[in-house]
Amino acid sequence: MENTNPIGTEKVSKLLFKFSVPAIVGMMVNALYNIVDRIYIGNSPDLGANGIAGITIGFPITIVLLSLGILFGVGGATLFSMKLGEKNDEEAENALGNAYGVLLIAGFLYMTLGQIFLKPLMILFGASSTILPYSMEYMRVVLFGAVFQVVSMGMNNFIRADGNPKLAMYTMFLGAGTNIVLDPLFIYVFHMGMAGAALATIFSQLLSFIWVTSYFLGGKSRHKLYIKNMKLKFKIVARITSLGLPGFSLQIANSVLNAVLNKSLLFYGGDLAVSGMGIINSLQTIFLMPIIGLNQGTQPIISFNYGARKFDRVKTAAKLAITAATVTVIVGYIIIRLFPVQLISMFNRETELLEFGRTALLSWFLCMPVVGFQVIGANFFQAVGKSRRAMFLTLTRQLIFLIPAIIIFPKFWGIEGLFYAAPFADFISFLITASFFFYGIRTLEKA
Repeated sequence: MENTNPIGTEKVSKLLFKFSVPAIVGMMVNALYNIVDRIYIGNSPDLGANGIAGITIGFPITIVLLSLGILFGVGGATLFSMKLGEKNDEEAENALGNAYGVLLIAGFLYMTLGQIFLKPLMILFGASSTILPYSMEYMRVVLFGAVFQVVSMGMNNFIRADGNPKLAMYTMFLGAGTNIVLDPLFIYVFHMGMAGAALATIFSQLLSFIWVTSYFLGGKSRHKLYIKNMKLKFKIVARITSLGLPGFSLQIANSVLNAVLNKSLLFYGGDLAVSGMGIINSLQTIFLMPIIGLNQGTQPIISFNYGARKFDRVKTAAKLAITAATVTVIVGYIIIRLFPVQLISMFNRETELLEFGRTALLSWFLCMPVVGFQVIGANFFQAVGKSRRAMFLTLTRQLIFLIPAIIIFPKFWGIEGLFYAAPFADFISFLITASFFFYGIRTLEKA
C-alpha cells in the first residue's frame, strides 16, 4: 500500500496550521470539562466555594486518569507516526491496535482501584472534614467513566496522526459540548449537586469514546483498528510506553504537585486557599491548553519527518511551534495582568475569595511568557524518540523545582512564598530546556 500521507511533503507552516489549530481549539473545548463544572458549582448557592474545593481536592486523581491517556495515546501515536514515515503500514496498525487494547485495560484497572481507595486518597490529598463529602460525591461518579475518558483521549491522538486533525477536534467538541449542556440541567434543574456535575462529565466522555472507536472501524480512517492487532505484544507495548513516558511523567508530577499544593494550601490558608487555587488551576488550563494543543499538532509532523529523515522539515516545525507558543503565552500573560479580578469572578464572587484569587493569580503567572518554549522544547525530544531526555526536561518544572519550592518557600514567606514558587520553577526549567533544545537541534542529523 502506497503511503500517501501529506505530512512528509506539504509545506511545514501550512501543516502546522492545519494540525495545530484544530488541536488547540479541541484542547480548549476539552478543558471546559473541569472548568465548566467549577463555574456551575461555584455559582450554585448550595455548593459555592466548598464545591470548588471539593473538585480541587479530587483533581490529582483526574490528572492521573489523563496521564494514562497520554502514556498510551501519545506514545502509541508517536510510534504510529514514525512507522508511517518509514512506510511500514503493518507495524503502524499494530501500534494502533496495541494502544487501544492497553488503554481499555488501564481504564478498567484505574476505575476499580479508584473506587476501592477513594476515601483514603481524598484525605491524603488534603480534604478537610468540611470538603471531604463534596470530593467523595463528585469523584465516586467520575471514576465510573474512567474507561471512556482514557480511551477517547488516547485514541484521539491517533485520529490526528492518521491525517484527520479536524475530526480529532470534533471529538473534543462532542464531549465538551454535551458536558456544557448537561451540567446546568443536572445541577440546577434536577438538583443533583456534585454527583450531577460528575454524571454530565461521564455521559459526555461516553459519546467521545463511541466516536473515536467508530472512526477506526469506519471508512474515513486511512488505517483500521483490527481485533488481531489488539492482542498485546510486549515489544510494541514497551515501545509505546517508552515514547509516552515523558508526557505521562509530566502529568504524574502534576498530580503529585497538586496533592502537595493542596496540603500546603490547607495548612497555610485553609479551605478558602484550596478553593482559590482551584480557580487558578482552571485559569491555568484555559491559558496553557493552547500550548498543549499546539504541541499535539506539532508531534505527528516532527515524528513523521524524523522517521523519513527529513531533518530540515523537523527543524522548521519545531522553530515555528516555539514561536507560536511564545506569542500565545504572552497574550495570555497580558490578559491576566489586565483583568485578574474579572477572571476570578467568573467562578465565584465572594469578596474574600476574589481578593485571595487576585493576589495568587498575579504571582503564580509572573514568568508565564517562558512556559511556551519550555513545553514545546521538552516535547520536541519525545517526538524524535529521545524519551529519557524528554522525560527529564518535562519533569524539571513540576517535580524537580516546583514541588520543593512549594514546600520550602512558605516556611520563610508564608502563603506568598507559595505563590512565587511557580515563577521560580518556570524560569529555571526554561533555562535548562533552552540549552538542551539548541544543542539537540544542532546535532539532530548525527543522532
